[in-house]
Amino acid sequence: MNEISGNKWVYAFDEVDEAQEFMNGDWDGVRGLLGGKGANLGDMTRIGVPVPPGFTITTEACNAYLQAEGTFPDGMITQVSEKLRKVEETTEKSFGDPDSPLLVSCRSGAKFSMPGMMDTVLNIGMNDGVVKGLIGLTDDEHFVYDSYRRLVQMFGSVVLGVRDEPFEYVLEQYRDRRGVASDSDLTADDFRSITEEFKAIVERYAGRSFPDDPAEQLRLAIEAVFRSWNGKRAIDYRNAAGIPHDLGTAVNIQTMVFGNMGEDSATGVAMSRNATTGEPHLEGDYLTNAQGEDVVAGIRTTKPMDQLAEEMPDLHREFSEIAGRLEQHYREMQDMEFTIERGKLWILQTRNGKRTAQAAVRIAVDMTDEGLIARNDALMRVTPAQIDFFLHPSFAFEAKKEAKDEGRHLATGLNVSPGAAVGVVAFDADLAERWANEGKDVIMVRPETKPDDVHGMLACNGILTSRGGRTSHAALVARQFGKPAVVGAEELSIDLGERVLRVGDRVVREGEEISIDGTNGDVIVGVVATQTPDLENEWLKKLLEWADEVRDIGVWTNADYPDDARVARSYGAEGIGLTRTEHMFFDQSRLPIVQKMITATIPADRSDALEQLLPFQREDFAGLFRAMDGLPVTIRLIDPPLHEFLPSFEELTTDLTDLKIRIQSAGSLKEINDLLSKIEEEEHMLARVESLRETNPMLGLRGVRLGIVLPGLTKMQVRAIFEAACLVADEGVDVHPKIMIPLTAHVNELARQRTELEEEAKAVMAEKSIEVSYEFGTMIEIPRAALTADQIAEHAEFISFGTNDLTQMTFGISRDDAEKAFLVQYLEEGILDANPFATIDADGVGELMKIAVEKGRSTRHDLNAGICGEHGGDPDSIALCRRLGLDYVSCSPPRVPVARLAAAQAAIKEPLD
Repeated sequence: MNEISGNKWVYAFDEVDEAQEFMNGDWDGVRGLLGGKGANLGDMTRIGVPVPPGFTITTEACNAYLQAEGTFPDGMITQVSEKLRKVEETTEKSFGDPDSPLLVSCRSGAKFSMPGMMDTVLNIGMNDGVVKGLIGLTDDEHFVYDSYRRLVQMFGSVVLGVRDEPFEYVLEQYRDRRGVASDSDLTADDFRSITEEFKAIVERYAGRSFPDDPAEQLRLAIEAVFRSWNGKRAIDYRNAAGIPHDLGTAVNIQTMVFGNMGEDSATGVAMSRNATTGEPHLEGDYLTNAQGEDVVAGIRTTKPMDQLAEEMPDLHREFSEIAGRLEQHYREMQDMEFTIERGKLWILQTRNGKRTAQAAVRIAVDMTDEGLIARNDALMRVTPAQIDFFLHPSFAFEAKKEAKDEGRHLATGLNVSPGAAVGVVAFDADLAERWANEGKDVIMVRPETKPDDVHGMLACNGILTSRGGRTSHAALVARQFGKPAVVGAEELSIDLGERVLRVGDRVVREGEEISIDGTNGDVIVGVVATQTPDLENEWLKKLLEWADEVRDIGVWTNADYPDDARVARSYGAEGIGLTRTEHMFFDQSRLPIVQKMITATIPADRSDALEQLLPFQREDFAGLFRAMDGLPVTIRLIDPPLHEFLPSFEELTTDLTDLKIRIQSAGSLKEINDLLSKIEEEEHMLARVESLRETNPMLGLRGVRLGIVLPGLTKMQVRAIFEAACLVADEGVDVHPKIMIPLTAHVNELARQRTELEEEAKAVMAEKSIEVSYEFGTMIEIPRAALTADQIAEHAEFISFGTNDLTQMTFGISRDDAEKAFLVQYLEEGILDANPFATIDADGVGELMKIAVEKGRSTRHDLNAGICGEHGGDPDSIALCRRLGLDYVSCSPPRVPVARLAAAQAAIKEPLD
């Protein structure tokens, strides 16, 4: 075998000090060099934990091997031989010597744990001669041939690429013949025969014989582990976990210890704390008279660790003591593999244990209370995604697995709003609302949603669409209201005429039940059991209180209704950063009045409609003020173009055609007159819709422009705000309204609107003889507004960045179209590092925000600045907002706890002067 270059490629477990010195004392660097497993094996050896002797081949050797397309680096094999001789001296055994055989395992071990993603080979060093020697030494033919057949099977599968099925078929045949359920119940003669059959399988499928030479076994096993770094499952795992592909894996060669040498031997995996709940006691499984793969393979029923205390009390106490030492040493919950060989305990591996969100929070808090870690450590150990988990129902793991095993998985879409939802399918918003009012759980299913679907979206348990992306209307509204949602499930064919959805030949009819998982995008036919979030979790509450003590940026919420505001406040929101007044107009009791106001052709009719809307708006605002007593409430005046409140041009055209066809077959004069009246109404509506049609409505008559063209509309809203403020102030509520004028591009727009609206506000307060503290401000959604913020600040006490629109206008792309047209490709091909609608583009949008804050505060030094787009709940965007000097971020209610933690983590990572 050719070898290239030269370096120190191999470190014995007791040379971890040398490795750390080589990495200039950087333990993270040691983990990068020796892998997490190798580093920890060396570290445990250093602190006196009983670890079977061995050595680690570095990740550098792996990368050199892969770069050289399958050639070991120069000197590596020589160093392996040297370290192997050292292990022989320590164990007083010899590799390949039948009289005193040393057997070793060969295991992967990358810097970051990738459980099960790369390869392992056990019992290396066995051949027919060694087998005879081991039988003589152990007087246990059953154990020896059991170990031998395991090596042949594992070597054939892992190293030589033979499929598992032929091996498993042989074992199944022998079990059936003996009438036993477990391999361990087969006889020594069985294992001897099985080993020979396994060798024949290797010869037949691999095209070569199983190697008798232990040195060749070891070399080939090392190569197999190196190659497994680029195996598909390893690559897929790294992609999902965000692990870089250039790290490489280390290889750990370790003396075999055996848990299958009788009833005084065992093997298992245990964690120092409960990985599901976080409770501070050992949790794990073990088997007596077994090897490690038996525990994880599921072939035999494992025993809980508590039972080890009964079977082997002294060893259980020793293991508990070691678990405590390791937890103290690493200051983290540990996941440990162990083997007991004839009454002697060995620790084969330790690593930081994987855990659920609930366990992560409890362990972090408990370890802080125990004095093991500092509060800041606890805050950094819990991810924002784990906090998010607490705030949404989720499917019970076993229930979801069972549903998939039963073939009930229907489709997969984009996981845009987390949580689990189960309900009957409703294909329109009206039916969804009606069924919800009748007490049914509903999943609203649409090709895509639009603003006039909001009432159904609010009523339903979850939302499913066949079209749309992560920034579609359905996604934005679902996140805003904490509704589980799956969008863009393109496998679904939705027939609104027949009221069915299809995937291939499978059909789900309206009224039938489905389950959707907004956390990972799954759609499942029928009911899957859910588990509810634990919002009163004492450890979560404590962790978030610590976060509040650390963070230095406010966390507000986007809330349109009092119930949302109350929920957000219970989650820790310190104010409302955005109330979208137009959402209130979509209520079915108000929409006809709104449409009357829009279609009015004479001022008196429009004024009448506005008078009817005023009490509705006043009550809306009063409810928000009461819910947020003592906290600021930012109310954005109407923003979207008016056509969004009217039926679409295409819908009206279709309805008119249908009415004109029906009139031809009308059977009575009354029916004809009724149809003519409806035709006249539809034609009037169509004419108004036609007059409002714009080539690009998102850049047309909306926001501040609408207030200037139709001043009565925004004056009505301001009157409603201040009448509500005076009303609740008289009740004793501490009210702080902030009126936000949207879509300002030029300072003169803002100056004009503020003057008119502030006159209305003062008039109301004079009428009521009540003064309330208030502020006027504007949204920065247009680049020009950001660039002229010094002028805008002359007429605004506050600014709030509407980063969704600001991103659209900075990039010149439509958020509704970009994801399905080209954005996914841009992300896959690295043209963009991140979706700019999920995380603020720091170099472009972020720079505009920086300019706006600096210029605005050059005019008004106490200018209050915040963000109220979807980015307000994104941890990376929160960190950017903090660096830019914003006073607060505002996000949907379910994201408030996430933002509290993310803001604290940003403060810890990057302290500001």
